[in-house]
Amino acid sequence: MQNGTRLAAVDLGSNSFRLEIGQLDHGQIHRTEYLKETVRQGNGLDSARNLTPDAMQRGWDALARFGERLAGFRGSQVRAVATQTLREARNRDEFLLRARTILGFGIDVIPGREEARLIYQGVAHMLPQTDASEQERRLVVDIGGRSTEMILGRALQADIMESYRVGSVAWSMKYFEKGQFTPAAFRAAQIAATAVLDEALSLYARDRWDEAYGASGTIGAVGDVLAVAGVAPPGLVTRTGLAWLVDRLLKAGNADRLRMEGMREDRKAVIGGGVSVLRAVFDLLDIEEMHVAQGALRHGVLYELLERDEGVADLRARTVTRLASRFQVDAAQARRVGDAAAALYVQLDPAARGGQTTSRAGRALRKLAWAAQLHEIGTQISHSEYHKHGAYILDNTDAPGFAVNEMHALGQLVLGHRGKLRKLGLILDDEVFARQLLALRLAVILCHARRDPHADALKLAAPASRTFGITARAGWAEEFPQSAHLLREEVVAWQKTDWAVTLRGC
Repeated sequence: MQNGTRLAAVDLGSNSFRLEIGQLDHGQIHRTEYLKETVRQGNGLDSARNLTPDAMQRGWDALARFGERLAGFRGSQVRAVATQTLREARNRDEFLLRARTILGFGIDVIPGREEARLIYQGVAHMLPQTDASEQERRLVVDIGGRSTEMILGRALQADIMESYRVGSVAWSMKYFEKGQFTPAAFRAAQIAATAVLDEALSLYARDRWDEAYGASGTIGAVGDVLAVAGVAPPGLVTRTGLAWLVDRLLKAGNADRLRMEGMREDRKAVIGGGVSVLRAVFDLLDIEEMHVAQGALRHGVLYELLERDEGVADLRARTVTRLASRFQVDAAQARRVGDAAAALYVQLDPAARGGQTTSRAGRALRKLAWAAQLHEIGTQISHSEYHKHGAYILDNTDAPGFAVNEMHALGQLVLGHRGKLRKLGLILDDEVFARQLLALRLAVILCHARRDPHADALKLAAPASRTFGITARAGWAEEFPQSAHLLREEVVAWQKTDWAVTLRGC
């Protein structure tokens, strides 16, 4: 990217939505604007884990204001990510459908470990880059509204990443009803947080890191209060400082009566839960002091925008390769199907040729290649209905570099590469997905004997809206009668959808 390019990251957190806009300057991103909206979607989940109408509206309103500010940005300059609340919400698709339209850009729901990886990237990029810091073993902790991420890493490389379902909003709602601060509430909240985080002890033991860093809301808010009060040096949270803060909260007795310099009004309602989780982390991992980091999730998203076409594509490709290896996919068959699917897809969309990630068509071709590489991943569970097993695996695996919705789309291609099409539902209305799916299904047919197909066997076209035309090479049907039979069956399958598929020469 050229110097001066503007980049924007949107973080849809459980407590706040944030917009960070920066300008590229010789590999560094300098902030030009920052907007924050306290939305508290995390306390808008009902007992069935559905976002309430009010919670959705608060989110849409905030995104409308962000969308107005992002007018004029291209898609390659913006990435929006959503975290724990939308990972949990059963009706997230309803929220996201309108949210993407309002914002004007896609929104990726990222898995917990992917969130942790991006948090580490944000923290690491904002720290001084020196010879000493390159060797420093870092513990990074981010206490969000409904989840807490912990990461071990060195320099720009995250090595161990975990996400735990404990956070400031969730714990404040559960243990500090009506904002009441009592010794019993703090004791219960810390014990419960420790129970959730207990498994972190073996992964993040004190002898595995040199310095601890805290990112984002809770830890930043605590650091601000301690610095203003003179209880701890600026940019540092200490064990004694936490004890002092709890004492102050107990003396206030209630969030509404809390008067504390350095603490914003929107933080008071969730400070009880956040401090309880932070004390549990300090006690569990034997932390005496923690540096307040300047970087956070949104900064990690910004820096990955610089590398998304190359570095993150490589990370996702490595993830796909690891999955294929773990589930002992037949590599030769995956290659055959992938090559055939790519050749068919570029007939429908010539702009995809070469798979350049700077174009939507090229990115679609790359995702088709990944789906082809993984289309038989479910056979390790059972050959019977292996496409369903494969889709389940992809919907439920940790996949570094991928957002939840990206993995779901890959899973839907794997699910749909054989069998009836009605099971795919509304996603089949997407033209790019339909083209990918047709190319993949035809490739599987051409390679059904597990040998390389003839390159000129089929010609594809899209002569009209929601219409595909297939033409078989003269003599092909007689030479490959089983493949021809499967091709005719394929046309019948598409007749039961809203897409028209015609067949000639077979």
